[in-house]
Amino acid sequence: MLKVKRIKKGLTINLKGKPERIFHQLPMPQKVALKPTDFLGLIPKLVVQEGDKVLAGSPLFYDKNNSDIVFTSPVSGVIESIIRGERRRITEVVVTADEQISYEKFETPSVENATREQIIPLLLKSGLWPFIKQRPYACLANPNDIPKEIFISAFDTAPLAPDYTFLINEYKSDFVRGVAILQKLTTGKTHISLYDETRANSPFKNIPDVEYHYFSGKHPVGNVGIQIHHISPINKGDIVWTINPQDVVLIGRFFEKSIVDLRKIVALTGNVKTPAYYKTILGAPITSVFSEFSETSNDRIISGNVLTGTKIEPNGYLGFYDSQITIIEEGNHPEFLGWIAPGFNKFSFSRTFFSWLQPDKEYKLHTNTHGGERPFVFTGLYEKVLPMNIYPIQLLKAIIVNDIDQMEQLGIYEVIEEDFALCEFICPSKIEIQSLIRQGLDTIKQEFS
Repeated sequence: MLKVKRIKKGLTINLKGKPERIFHQLPMPQKVALKPTDFLGLIPKLVVQEGDKVLAGSPLFYDKNNSDIVFTSPVSGVIESIIRGERRRITEVVVTADEQISYEKFETPSVENATREQIIPLLLKSGLWPFIKQRPYACLANPNDIPKEIFISAFDTAPLAPDYTFLINEYKSDFVRGVAILQKLTTGKTHISLYDETRANSPFKNIPDVEYHYFSGKHPVGNVGIQIHHISPINKGDIVWTINPQDVVLIGRFFEKSIVDLRKIVALTGNVKTPAYYKTILGAPITSVFSEFSETSNDRIISGNVLTGTKIEPNGYLGFYDSQITIIEEGNHPEFLGWIAPGFNKFSFSRTFFSWLQPDKEYKLHTNTHGGERPFVFTGLYEKVLPMNIYPIQLLKAIIVNDIDQMEQLGIYEVIEEDFALCEFICPSKIEIQSLIRQGLDTIKQEFS
């Protein structure tokens, strides 16, 4: 019997608005969008213009730094608009969808006979390659690399995160097929991490040639970076790949149907009337999932979770890697008495409020940060929520002073922004820690690229 890795450090944030275990089938949205801004370090080069017709699986743009990495349309239809931001940077490619989706056809080998030399060109051409990320840096994987290992976290412990055991249950055959394809991309092991509390009914079990790991504990135990740290830490020069369970399903479906079918399930969570699971498609407009928003609403819409997600406008689109939409109240109003009040309805990590007497209470929080940036001091708090054998404050200060040697010695290769999200949440100095981590990763990548 496998040993359970019990992670004691961390913090579970119980928010109101957990999705009901119900699937709602949404109609195909009238338009979808692919956002180059979802991909770190990407310089997109367009292969389409406004008015062009495309099929689902047709290329929209590619990576200027590696022209083999292509990004394809989730639907068939017409290119409605190409949205640009500052310095004419492309931010969205919007496609008006056909009523009946037509697909680009691909020639895919059987899973049993497929080789690495066949699989990689197909994943690149179909636009499925960007689902695979590389550690360190959490950037797009380089198809020319052979990873040491591949890691899949089959659970997510972020606030209101979707339950992948529930999501993947009816797509298990696609998941198993996707894992079999991924196993051929590495000479090392393929790891799947399961949450010990839910493994009894897990659809992820009993997959051939997979190394399983069981974890228990608070968030961020569901982060794949935390799991890698406790299974096979990343050293300088190591390359490992990671991928989300839903994206494994998309790869498995591709090798079954020979088309790019990017339908997925999204959890609508937080401050909504009916938090639940919705079947839609990658790049869907938020309005197709969340129809309750009004101009007078005082809510923030987040593609992703409250710790690491991206704020988007009501007319925005679901992020490429996101399986969750979170609605949370904006904290743009003053609070009577502030921290002087007893705070029975306020979440507190440091027991500032009496709410710590109710550990299982669910909270309706808002975005107020309760103050601005302050001096960056040693408090010992970060170590309580970061279950990694590193010194977080020392690493952050090495990034601030741009000390590359210190960054390497203090574990920069093992972390990405999401691993420090809780540190940012509890930070008494109100430092934008995730931005600092990205700054350090970009510095290291530029130095050694």
